[in-house]
Amino acid sequence: KVVFTTSFGIEDQVITDLLFRQASEFKIFTLDTGRLPRETYDVFEETRKHYGISIKVLFPEREQVESMVNRYGPNLFYDSVEQRKLCCKVRKVEPLKRELSGLKAWICGLRKEQAVTRVELKIADRDEGNGLIKICPLANWTSDDVWDYIHKNNVPYNKLHDKGYPSIGCEPCTRAVKDGEDIRAGRWWWEMPEHKECGLHWK
Repeated sequence: KVVFTTSFGIEDQVITDLLFRQASEFKIFTLDTGRLPRETYDVFEETRKHYGISIKVLFPEREQVESMVNRYGPNLFYDSVEQRKLCCKVRKVEPLKRELSGLKAWICGLRKEQAVTRVELKIADRDEGNGLIKICPLANWTSDDVWDYIHKNNVPYNKLHDKGYPSIGCEPCTRAVKDGEDIRAGRWWWEMPEHKECGLHWK
């Protein structure tokens, strides 16, 4: 009744390593939006082989994607916040809801430091939108804490992090950050910071 969701970011890689060390088996899944960078698939495969684990992959409903793209075009997310959120809903939120149905808790890699939308994040809290408990074991970790763990324990990580990508999502909606920018600046960079959630983690 408890599942871990990974997008293969550095936080999720830390949690994967911790779970592997402490649990004989655990349920883990990822969302494949159909627009992910090649490097994300690379670390997906590396993680599978490194730990010898099976990672369930969820895809969006084909009919919903086709309807959305046929109506608004393949790059609809650049046109408005509403259309970007629609894309996130179809490709991420709806598949997540299907998988979480009937479960009691889900584990994810959110941290308070990541964004202005996450400063009140708790380690465990009620996720009213999905009707279960959301557990964020790294809520109080700093970026330095995460990277220290990655390097000390030889944890596989997405190589885009070495190219200035502190936060990685879909390829069209992610860019490297510039010196002095915050760690979420490369996600939906054309939007205001308070809008920068895909819908998976709104309370």
